[in-house]
Amino acid sequence: MRNFLRAGVGAIVVAAMCGGAVAECYDVFGCTNRDRFRLGDLTSGPNCEFLYTMRNQIYAEHHYCFQTARAIATFGNQGCVSGNANALGLNAIELGNAATILQAERAMGCPE
Repeated sequence: MRNFLRAGVGAIVVAAMCGGAVAECYDVFGCTNRDRFRLGDLTSGPNCEFLYTMRNQIYAEHHYCFQTARAIATFGNQGCVSGNANALGLNAIELGNAATILQAERAMGCPE
């Protein structure tokens, strides 16, 4: 699941405790729960697999119940709480970052 270094971004994956939630932090982008990601940064560095993992990790941290075979194989559903992202308690930055990552994926023509 964590082949981030192969993505060519030089990611540092760190579990950071912020407000009781665990967040992924990347040396280039910051932490998913406190730093706003910029579309230009996302489309000029990471590959599609990295972006997919980054985006869905935000949901996995909040115990999202994944629906697709790909996501379930990557993140699993053990301990999942809801398949409704709006019911998971993501903060505004996490919601924005997930949307920005998805926008980058679409701009790069990544598979859904």
